Amino acid sequence: METTAPTLGTGPLLLIAAAAIAVLLFLVIKVRLHAFVSLTLVSLLVALATRIPLTDIVPTMLDGFGGTLASVAMLVGLGVMIGRMLEVTGGAAVLAQALIRLFGEKRAPLALGVASLLFGFPIFFDAGLIVMLPIVFSVARRLGGSVLLYALPTAGAFAVMHAFVPPHPGPVTASDQLGAHMGVTLLVGAVLAIPTWYIGSYLYALYAGRRFELPVPDDFTSEGELRYERPPHVATVLGILLLPMLLIFCNTGISTLATAGIVSEEPAWVQAMLLIGQTPIALLITAIVAMFALGSGRYPRDRVEQIVNGALGPVCSIILITGAGGMFGGVLRSSGIGEALASSLESTGLPVIVAAFVIATALRVAQGSATVALTTASALVAPAVAASPGLSTIDLSLIVIAIACGSTVLSHVNDSGFWLVGRFLGMDVATTLRTWTVMETLIGGVGFVLALVLSVLL
Repeated sequence: METTAPTLGTGPLLLIAAAAIAVLLFLVIKVRLHAFVSLTLVSLLVALATRIPLTDIVPTMLDGFGGTLASVAMLVGLGVMIGRMLEVTGGAAVLAQALIRLFGEKRAPLALGVASLLFGFPIFFDAGLIVMLPIVFSVARRLGGSVLLYALPTAGAFAVMHAFVPPHPGPVTASDQLGAHMGVTLLVGAVLAIPTWYIGSYLYALYAGRRFELPVPDDFTSEGELRYERPPHVATVLGILLLPMLLIFCNTGISTLATAGIVSEEPAWVQAMLLIGQTPIALLITAIVAMFALGSGRYPRDRVEQIVNGALGPVCSIILITGAGGMFGGVLRSSGIGEALASSLESTGLPVIVAAFVIATALRVAQGSATVALTTASALVAPAVAASPGLSTIDLSLIVIAIACGSTVLSHVNDSGFWLVGRFLGMDVATTLRTWTVMETLIGGVGFVLALVLSVLL
């Protein structure tokens, strides 16, 4: 869909953009209207306010919606299938126990965090946390000390991976909106996730574990990790988690070599490696491998089908919200608001990566949902990114990370994750603010600083 020539000046367009954000926040926060419906309604209102021709409004909305879903839905769907197979078969428990044996009991918080980083690649934050908490509580009971010492590195690892690394919907959506290469975003996100987690989550957990003495909640049993029959071998779990990363790395590495003229793109084996290393194909291969490697000998085929089918239901809402965010972005581009915002940012001299972080932070604090903040911020920033000359592939991925960091900071009472963590760890609101909120802010802040430094150096 081509951009419609704007019929309004920069000032009115920016006022409409500000009003659109205000209406969106009002609908989500006060009216409690579902984010998908809110984004769709606001997209329609913006199209009308900016005088997009009536015959073009619905095609513009559908073009933005469908274009986003084309990349997001497949990646998210395949990712949750892989995660669900690992979850049901006990892969998380196997991996955590193996790493505790490797690191030693004195470094159990580190081992639990590393296990969660690996397991957090295909599984969403809330599902991963619920699966890992019985293991965390069992280790905490056995070794003693505040439950925060063991729980925060785990929760922080899932939060970092959920925000930074495809196939999670946030970075997938932002990469699509900004035109960033998905494989490069995965590699950059994975590289930055490790030091971000270590500084913002693990080191903070060591402090919080001494500062806040919290017992293991009584309503959880210590046998959570024993419910699995015939769990997979740790090598199988690691192989499934690393397979998509290796395949995607093949695509990125060979593409780089071909660009440098070191290898030719004509040989069939090069074309094959480029194909299987594209993110959707890599995840498709991994999902099939997971079904057979984890399901064979444990479940009949119809049960495996039920497991992966059941994984898709909970993510439908997230997929629709991200698609509606793409719709909103499409309307912004067609209305001319995107160009107006891009020119305004350029006149202030504020770097795009900083503006992206600030916008995402403001949206996160205002309405709580990281998905809505990330989706809306990426739609607003995309025209400024497109208008900025000289941005490399890595620069685009770093801007994606900056948006993800802004959508992570300052989790508070309007965020469902705030209540999830507080409830499961038996914390009151004040303690949750002093622990979980602080850790989320550290994660977002540290990640943004690392991304900003890399954008200056590279």
